[in-house]
Amino acid sequence: MEPIRISLLQTDIVWEDKPENLQRLHAQLQALKGSTDLAVLPEMFSTGFSMNGALLAEPTDGHTISTLRQWSKECGIALAGSYMACEEGDTACYNRGFLLTPEGGEDYYDKRHLFRMGLETEHFAAGHARPIFVYRGWKIRLLVCYDLRFPVWSRNVQNEYDVLIYVANWPASRRRVWDVLLQARALENQCYTCGVNRVGTDGNGLAYNGGSVLYDAKGQALAAVSDNEAGTATATLSPTDLQTFRKKFPVWMDGDAFTINLEI
Repeated sequence: MEPIRISLLQTDIVWEDKPENLQRLHAQLQALKGSTDLAVLPEMFSTGFSMNGALLAEPTDGHTISTLRQWSKECGIALAGSYMACEEGDTACYNRGFLLTPEGGEDYYDKRHLFRMGLETEHFAAGHARPIFVYRGWKIRLLVCYDLRFPVWSRNVQNEYDVLIYVANWPASRRRVWDVLLQARALENQCYTCGVNRVGTDGNGLAYNGGSVLYDAKGQALAAVSDNEAGTATATLSPTDLQTFRKKFPVWMDGDAFTINLEI
């Protein structure tokens, strides 16, 4: 396993405007070409946190993911984020996380914890799987926004993953929660932890001020994007540093065994 460069793409998402959001992303990827290995986008990067899944949801072979596959290959950058998804013959919509790689790999995760206060439970179906993605030897767990509040869902049992990623549309009014819990997840799971949020104001009038950051396993910030600004930040993750720390301070060996009821 070699070091990997991860870039945080903090964006101001244009409400329900896929063509404009994709165009902005393409410009960012062109600028990052050759300088990063994995670019992380916010939750619902192409639409904002809209509940209009009936109009905006697409299958994985739809325009949005097909376009990202192409750009990932062209730019040599893996892409992670989430978008509004649906399946052929299924009336349900999903807030679907994705990891697409330049080599043609693709993995998906459907958001488990739907944000009921924003009516997400009324418009989307919850996922039931806890997949771990592998890219360039790194084991990655990708989660979405509200999942951050539920530590058992992200528990790193026996160091089953190395990088924990949260993609989000996390409002400025609850920013302190975002800051505290992201750092806590890095510390308690002894892993690199990356959180990417948006900025700007959405179609419901909610304001977002960012807070995109990448922590190491000791809770130290390696990269961050300035508040209230669209921008990028990149850090290199060291497998040696991670493995050395886990060996020197093996908290994971004393973790409690547990099971999760995936049907709830």
